[in-house]
Amino acid sequence: MHLFNRVKYRTPESVELEFTLAGIGNRAWALLIDYLVLATILTAFLIVWAIIAGQLSDVWQQVFGSTFSLWWVAITFIVSFAIYAGYFVFFETLWQGQTPGKKAAEIRVVRDDGRPIGMQQATLRALLRPFDEFLFIGAFLIMFSRREKRLGDLAAGTIVIQAGTPTISANIMISEQAKSLHQDLIQITDLSKLLPDDFAVIREYLQRRSAMSPKAKSALSLKLSQQVQDILHIENLPATIHSDIFLEAVYLGYQNREWG
Repeated sequence: MHLFNRVKYRTPESVELEFTLAGIGNRAWALLIDYLVLATILTAFLIVWAIIAGQLSDVWQQVFGSTFSLWWVAITFIVSFAIYAGYFVFFETLWQGQTPGKKAAEIRVVRDDGRPIGMQQATLRALLRPFDEFLFIGAFLIMFSRREKRLGDLAAGTIVIQAGTPTISANIMISEQAKSLHQDLIQITDLSKLLPDDFAVIREYLQRRSAMSPKAKSALSLKLSQQVQDILHIENLPATIHSDIFLEAVYLGYQNREWG
């Protein structure tokens, strides 16, 4: 097994991206943090649930009779598991593949093609997590599989990658107009709406555009520019701003905002 496994995939824009897989250490650290948060949430639930059960015990005794204790245990188990699974589903769906633990460890879950996961993928991963943790099956699969997938990843078609700072290339030339424009972009839009793989697509284009034919460069530049404007909810970009200038400004603004 390599210390730093990497994975490549091709975007719909025909740009090949490469990311480093998270690794067992980062994933274990993220899980530890998530379990500390979950333990706090579950403890609070059990305390509140015990108080409610105590106050309503007479009523529930009349409803359930001698099976009251069994019903109480069953309801407690079901709700506790719903909180356990729902924690991962909620955060991984809302935070684009990250939980509080993954955010702290700077890793995130994406689909096999590099796109953000949805509720379906997050739910499959969460429901299979107990099987992965039984006898550390998931840990063994992560350590000895080429793409570091546990059972939940295999079923959901996901991988876990590092979400740290992208490699900055010295080959990217930024025009003076873009340097000026990126300040305006920071003021009028939230560049954090771009995912790391969106940023990587822009970076790859800016790195490789000099080797493209004028026709291919123009078409891809315009397509990327329109897609980025849709993501950032930017309307009516001045016609005087060339799509390359816009992409350079977005690249510079995103880079400076996140890691500058």
